[in-house]
Parts: sequence; structure tokens; C-alpha cells
Amino acid sequence: MFVSLYGDEMTKARNIAIYGKGGIGKSTTSSNLSAALSDLGLTVMQIGCDPKSDSTNNLRGGKSIPSVLDAMRSGKRVEISDIVYEGFNGILCVEAGGPEPGVGCAGRGIITAIELLRQKNVFEEFNPDVVIYDVLGDVVCGGFSIPIREGVAEQVYTVASSDFMAIYAANNLFKGIRKYANNGGALFSGIIANSMNQPIQKEIINDFASQTKTTIAGYVPRSLDVTRSELRGQTVVEHAPDSEQAEIYRELARGILNNNKKYVPAPLESEELKTWAESWSDILLKEREQVSGHEGKVKNSSVEEGTPISSEA
Repeated sequence: MFVSLYGDEMTKARNIAIYGKGGIGKSTTSSNLSAALSDLGLTVMQIGCDPKSDSTNNLRGGKSIPSVLDAMRSGKRVEISDIVYEGFNGILCVEAGGPEPGVGCAGRGIITAIELLRQKNVFEEFNPDVVIYDVLGDVVCGGFSIPIREGVAEQVYTVASSDFMAIYAANNLFKGIRKYANNGGALFSGIIANSMNQPIQKEIINDFASQTKTTIAGYVPRSLDVTRSELRGQTVVEHAPDSEQAEIYRELARGILNNNKKYVPAPLESEELKTWAESWSDILLKEREQVSGHEGKVKNSSVEEGTPISSEA
């Protein structure tokens, strides 16, 4: 049991699934969120649901841990100590893992891993306040949809930037949530807008949220603090706890902890998404032309002002 920042008692674990396309910063966000939540005094478990099995690396000094599927393939009796490892600030780290290269379905690995965690009573054993599922969001099918489809997580977030492919993946996720919503599936709770350094990037993601009737859970700028920390195999919260970026993650953690929004998004159909994207492409093109035109005028003006006028015949 834990108490929210606003004083409401929470009698069960908060199960949160964080989706996002590969390379968007999903695992970086998840691990920093876990670190920030642990700083609030909560018992946190992070479960990596990506075949790469690297979700929890930055919670353990850059070191990877054996996955649940690795343990099962060993042929030995699997103990809880074989699949749950302690990371920064006591965070409980689990990696579902994937099949051997070229063999089997990665999604099926997630199903198998979650089933084993339940059989071993892992959640009862550690009684975490918050469980974060870090899930690959390029596709929402098979095992990757388990946290949504079977209600493993009550709340779903997606990490997305203003780049089209990130938005495309988020829109597909919304379709998956809508599909399973009437059958006890998880509901959506917000977009974590990542790499937000320019006003136009916020405008694009805000408009996408408006079009899909979703909300923004927080804005996270791109920062060298993230790069420096990850090169040391750490989260920003651990490596640079007093930095502005660490406080951004703490603010995100507090917001998510007290966010009770759960709703069904309104994803755009393919043609609608294409039309929307093209409209923003036109806006960006016009802005570039205006900037180029302004720079040209300034350059020409400077040349004219700096050209000496000869009085010689």
C-alpha cells in the first residue's frame, strides 16, 4: 500500500505499460521514471518486454541481466532469484527476453514470461507499489498487446516525438487500445512527449493529441545529461540527481502517480493521418521559406551596407 501525493490511499500496485517505437527513448523514459518513483519511497518493479532485453541496463550500471526466457531455456528449475534482480535504489528488474534468433515469436516470449512471473507469485513476493512494463510499440499484436489485451496494466502511456514514424506508431497503439477496450483491456492515460526542444515540436504533438482526443502526460526535452548518464550505464536521476533533466523526470513521475485518467483514444484512419501529416509538412515548409527569405534579406542588406562607394571616375 502507498499514499499518493494528494493523500489518497492506493491499496494495490499501479500497473503501467509504456509503449513506443524502437529508438524513441521508451526505455530511457521508463528507467528514469522508475528511478524517480523509487526516489519518492515507492517499491518499483520494471519489466522489460522487448526482445533486446536491455530495458533495465541503466538501472544496473549498464549490465544486462538474464531474461526469463533465458532461465527457462537453461533446463534448470527456475527460482525467483534467477529472474528478478535488484537495481538502483532497490528497483526490481525483470527482462522477459525473446526467442533465439530466427526461431519463434518475440511476442509469444512476453506471454510466456508474464505467465511464469504469475506462477512464481513474484508480485505477491515483492508486493511492488508500481509495476512498469516497458513494451516495444512498433507493432501492437500477439504478445506485445498482452499488457493491453488482458488488462495486465490498468494504464497505458506512449512515448512519442513530433517525428512522423513515432506518431504513426502511437496512432496504431490507439487502435489496439480501442479494439480491446470493451473486453476489459487497458485504457490510455497520456502521451509522454519526448525530445521536445522547439516550440514547433510541441505544437505538432499537441495537435496530434487534439486530433486523437488524447492528453499529454508530460514534455521531456532532449538533453546531453541523458547521453552522459547512459554512457555510464545510469539513469539521469542516479548520475545527475541535481540536474534540470532529473527534476523533469521527477515531475513526470509525480504527474503519472497522480494521474487517474483512463480513456479510449480516437485514432486517425490511415488517410486522415496522411492528410494531417501533409498539412504539417506544408506549415514547416512555409516556415523554412520565410526564414530563408528573411536571412536572404538580412544578407543582402549587410552586403549593401558594407559595400564602399568609390568616388573615383
